[in-house]
Amino acid sequence: MSNTKYATVVAALLTFATGSFASASKLADSVEQAMPELNALYLDLHKSPELSYQEKNTSAKMAKQLQDLGFKVTDNFGGYGVVAIYENGSGPTVMIRADMDGLPIVEQTGKPYASVVTTLDEHNNTVGVMHGCGHDIHMTSLIGTAQQMVLNKQQWQGTLMMVAQPAEEVGGGAKAMLKQGLYQQFSTPDAVLGLHVSATIPAGQVGAISGYALANVDSVDIHIKGKGGHGAYPHTTIDPVVLAARTVMALQTIPSREVSPLEPNVVTVGSIHGGSKHNIISNQVTLQLTLRSYNPEVRQQQIAAIKRITKGIAISAGLSDDLLPEVIVHDDESIPSTYNNPELAAKVKASIEAEIGQNNVQVAPPVMAGEDFGLFGRTAENVPITLFWLGAVEPKTYQQSVELEHTLPSLHSSQFAPDYPLTIKTGVRSMTRAAIDVFNQVK
Repeated sequence: MSNTKYATVVAALLTFATGSFASASKLADSVEQAMPELNALYLDLHKSPELSYQEKNTSAKMAKQLQDLGFKVTDNFGGYGVVAIYENGSGPTVMIRADMDGLPIVEQTGKPYASVVTTLDEHNNTVGVMHGCGHDIHMTSLIGTAQQMVLNKQQWQGTLMMVAQPAEEVGGGAKAMLKQGLYQQFSTPDAVLGLHVSATIPAGQVGAISGYALANVDSVDIHIKGKGGHGAYPHTTIDPVVLAARTVMALQTIPSREVSPLEPNVVTVGSIHGGSKHNIISNQVTLQLTLRSYNPEVRQQQIAAIKRITKGIAISAGLSDDLLPEVIVHDDESIPSTYNNPELAAKVKASIEAEIGQNNVQVAPPVMAGEDFGLFGRTAENVPITLFWLGAVEPKTYQQSVELEHTLPSLHSSQFAPDYPLTIKTGVRSMTRAAIDVFNQVK
């Protein structure tokens, strides 16, 4: 947004920013006045996505927007992260976070503003890039909320900390920002708020949940070894393809027979690779797994069981110690579950209900997807966090899907196309109201 345009928007919004929020309509009117500029920002972000660890231009845009609003901005923090501080007297520190990275997807929404960006991924492959997980909505809502918080600064006191985070999609951004000292170099927050678009909730509504909201996520590789040979003489080999097949089936007993049925968890084999030709028995097969759970103890149980089961199958096949399977847990990609602090989640839910109406706030069940937002609540400071779901489906499309019982495009789909004006408007109103109330309620 240019300085001239920003000044125009601020002048218009100031007419709505005086006095207190006697009713939701005052904030609603103020946000409505900001929507043309916010819609333009969204379209710009949507048309120019960048992959994880490549968010240079996106980061610069976010830094500029926040600087124009009067925030003290630190950029290139934890990669391309942006930390923006607005001090407004004595009081608590509230942090609001949005993620910035896009996905390696060729957009197929058919929208006139669809992304046509291509780039090189980490393997030097040319890939399409798309905001298929709504991070463009998240960023626009962050800027809209920052704008409203500044315009209504008479309604709260304390330090507002806006964080634009890189590399969420690969589970590295929050780790990098925390490792560089996010809570040590800036104010340690008394509460951290976040939102995430939902592909199953209509735009104009919000989904709230207390406790576990998103899952632990682990990526695991299993290298199953064997003794290769000619396919016509299998008795002279120890076939790793057969061992892999046994392993895939045995792993299914972890969630079904080892972990308590009261503890949700998933063990999925997403990839299996081995062999080179019809009549050759190979020396190795590789499995790639994703593990999901909520309870950290269940996560450890899953990993321990995988190691025990794969080793046992190899020993039963007669393999020597030097040919036992390798189980590799990619700790750099692991993220913990997101646990919404119950007290904070209840306050945020009540605030959003007051702003957009109780009938527009639903209870959202926990999901097995992952989000590195949970890391912000798992430091030594034990900061309470909460994330709510922001409905993004065009309401008529949502209703048709219910009536016709057909599946909507999911997050990470090439056809995911949010109803962005209504979604952004709801996100800004909900987050602003929640943040102001948290400032006034946290002691």
